[in-house]
Amino acid sequence: MIETTGSLRRKQQKQQGLIEAGIGLGIVIFLAAVLPFLLPAFRLKLIGRFLALCIVALGIDLIWGYTGLLSLGHGIFFALGGYALAMHLKLQLPEGELPEFFTLYGVEKLPWFWEPFHSFPFTLIAIVLIPGIIAGLLGYLVFRNRIKGVYFSILTQAALLVFFNFFNGQQQLINGTNGLKTDTEMFFGLRVGSNPAQILFYELTILLLILTYLLCRWLVSGRFGRLLVAIRDDEMRVRFSGYNPTGFKVFVFAVSGAIAGISGALYTVQTGIITPSFMEVAFSIEMVIWVAVGGRGTLIGAIIGTLIVRLARTLLSEQFPEIWLFFQGALFLLVVTAIPDGIVGWFRRSGLDGLRSLLGKPQQVNYPSIEADPEVQREQSDLEQRTLLTQPPEPSNQQGDL
Repeated sequence: MIETTGSLRRKQQKQQGLIEAGIGLGIVIFLAAVLPFLLPAFRLKLIGRFLALCIVALGIDLIWGYTGLLSLGHGIFFALGGYALAMHLKLQLPEGELPEFFTLYGVEKLPWFWEPFHSFPFTLIAIVLIPGIIAGLLGYLVFRNRIKGVYFSILTQAALLVFFNFFNGQQQLINGTNGLKTDTEMFFGLRVGSNPAQILFYELTILLLILTYLLCRWLVSGRFGRLLVAIRDDEMRVRFSGYNPTGFKVFVFAVSGAIAGISGALYTVQTGIITPSFMEVAFSIEMVIWVAVGGRGTLIGAIIGTLIVRLARTLLSEQFPEIWLFFQGALFLLVVTAIPDGIVGWFRRSGLDGLRSLLGKPQQVNYPSIEADPEVQREQSDLEQRTLLTQPPEPSNQQGDL
């Protein structure tokens, strides 16, 4: 019986899902249970930061890889999440006292928008909702006017510059360029910068990374995921089919912004500071590069790309402080020219077949041609033989003498 292309595709997707699940489970066990005993505190903190950045990379892959929305302004939502948690930590003081930077600028009363951040539950909600709402409003203003493609990317970058300049100038309210330091603040009886607290944040980052991945995997599967891909590939056809892409794009952009806020909060407590520098254009562009290196539209590729780029950046900058940027540029050129689908995309399309060849197994055909089926070839051969037997002989072309 000839398997249909659809059944083969579903079978292949199931196999890929099982492989990803097995690899992911092994990596999680290694990161959570083994790595803390192998690395010193400084290195473990670095890995924790990289894992926090993997969360924002998942959000970018959700909107870029699956929906086709290339955002160059995700530093806004990342920084908003970081500021929300940092403000709560700065308020862990005896009643009546103000964070130290307020006294430097002559502020005697806590600003009104700081007051709710005394509450930890409110802070947790704000980390998710504030970036999500800002992303949703920005997305609605853009998508309702059917702005897309490079114009959407330019607008997100322009919004990033607006937020960057605004936060930079608010010295009296949020310490402006200096930002908010968190490493000496207290968090449930632990100093944020201490080793026990950092291990707690490290394990929490792994847990939230898993939950974020599962959320994104759930969103891109099923009918909703197919609709996102349809919007990416041909938005006009989606409109002709009776759907309004605006609401779907606003929703997925808001979810991506909320994910970035969670990532920013986790990164802030493991870095020890949040400043407007996280809203710089270069940082938001780097987020897109992580996804491109790993393979957009794969989710797992966003995680792999982030870890590879950040680890390479750290190790190369330590070994070759003067020329490490050249190595980073060479990595990006290699991805763009040799593996434009990213590492995971290349492995799925070519690397897996190469591995099967090395093991002596036949290559797996994802979309087999019907002419290659043995039954079809045998029937075609029988048909040709019957045609030759029943075909009448060609008439003679002999010419007589006139």
